[in-house]
Amino acid sequence: MQKVIIIGGGPAGLTAATELLKSNEEFEITILEESSTFGGISRTVKTSRNRMDIGGHRFFSKDDRVMKWWFDLMPLQGSPSFDDIKLNREKELSTDGPDPNKEDIVMLKRQRVSRIYYKKKFFDYPVSLKWDTIKNMGFITTIEAGFSYLFSVVNRLPETSLENFYINRFGKKLYSMFFEGYTEKLWGRHPREISADWGAQRVKGLSIIAVIKDVISKILPNNKNREVETSLIEEFYYPKYGPGQLWETVAKNAENNGAHIITNAKVTNLYTNGENSNSINRIEYVKDGKTFELEADIVLSSMPLKDLVNGMNDSTSTVKEIANGLPYRDFVTVGLELNKLNLKNKTSIPTLGNIVPDCWIYVQDTHVKLGRIQIFNNWSPYMVEDPENHVWIGLEYFCDEGDEFWNMTAKETVKKAVRELYSMGIIDKTTKITKAHRERVKKAYPAYFDTYSEIDTLISWLDTHDNLYCIGRNGQHRYNNMDHSMATAFEAVDNILSNKKDKSNIWSVNTEKSYHEKKTK
Repeated sequence: MQKVIIIGGGPAGLTAATELLKSNEEFEITILEESSTFGGISRTVKTSRNRMDIGGHRFFSKDDRVMKWWFDLMPLQGSPSFDDIKLNREKELSTDGPDPNKEDIVMLKRQRVSRIYYKKKFFDYPVSLKWDTIKNMGFITTIEAGFSYLFSVVNRLPETSLENFYINRFGKKLYSMFFEGYTEKLWGRHPREISADWGAQRVKGLSIIAVIKDVISKILPNNKNREVETSLIEEFYYPKYGPGQLWETVAKNAENNGAHIITNAKVTNLYTNGENSNSINRIEYVKDGKTFELEADIVLSSMPLKDLVNGMNDSTSTVKEIANGLPYRDFVTVGLELNKLNLKNKTSIPTLGNIVPDCWIYVQDTHVKLGRIQIFNNWSPYMVEDPENHVWIGLEYFCDEGDEFWNMTAKETVKKAVRELYSMGIIDKTTKITKAHRERVKKAYPAYFDTYSEIDTLISWLDTHDNLYCIGRNGQHRYNNMDHSMATAFEAVDNILSNKKDKSNIWSVNTEKSYHEKKTK
């Protein structure tokens, strides 16, 4: 029986454990999770009888294997009515984990609405070619944006930076309005300092041309099976109690099927067999202040590459220097329960309490630090204790661990968040704040600058360890979506079961230049 150590109980680690347990091979699986919860940044935070999704996780994928995996665990229920919510609220909000009743472990179909809030006006995200867009921008600005885009078409810039990547696709005017300031908020660096790889991975095929094609395809016959860029999808799926419900369910199933899960276990050291071997055979972790040791035949790691390399006994000075230079962006969410927002629902989309229908609101204004606003009511009304009379929002701030904002007390952070909402006109003096919560997340976003340009050297060295498989967002230092993290686990398990030594298939997940989803209604 092979001893498998999986570092991390997030989407990648739990998917790997599940897939190994399904196989006909005999594995003794141990999952080491540093925290007390499952799902990584895809967890659900429960606070004051409300629930928070850290960063927002839409469940959709072009990968049929991922979609089947999700729906095998959580069948589709559809969209809830308010009567359903009222009847079940007390039972649902009293659960500490996945509801034991099978009918509550379900997916909801949700409508995707994400808009940009810029100078107290709403713009579609991505920017659309609608009359409202032209009206909000103004005729002169719209003309400037059009000529700016045409200029970028005939004068393409070398894509040596994220700034040039955006300008080539949207023109300098739209870039300056809707990308430049927000990107600098997100990463703490100007887009000219960031690799174009990030844009190629996250924005992929999105551009003015893609927006035009999408507009045209909507009015053509037989448009039900059209393919759209992922940034343009109009609906998605979502677990009833947030993404953490799915991963808590997966962890419970894995444990029931024989996996040994150890929480609050921080991996500190990984040891190879000796000078002439690159196989990792022993792992040390710390729990409750005590150090423990486990033998290993196979290691799947989703821990940050920086921590992984520093813990390996055979790391060289070169790979340590690259790993220690890999940057991250950390994250703070402030949850506020309000009696109302000072925003009117001027769309045709009905919502409980007639609030604006947005899942996310992107904040482009540079006079505030706030980056995005999540409205949890619109992700799932079951995330909110009283969705008829209260709005439960998450204010997302990007920062660096240890900086001034990160070190603010929870009370100071909430005060700053409230001041910024007032300054933007999101709330007014008649808004009542009934609950507040501050959540900090380390290493939320792997960043694409500093020593990232040397990451291929680091990958080549890691791959010399024949029984080590790096999976997941932090495990690969790649800004993966949840489905991509799962796909790295699928690839790693396939390699293990087939005894495939080449790991390029694992590292190549989410490196394609386009990412479409087939539009079905």
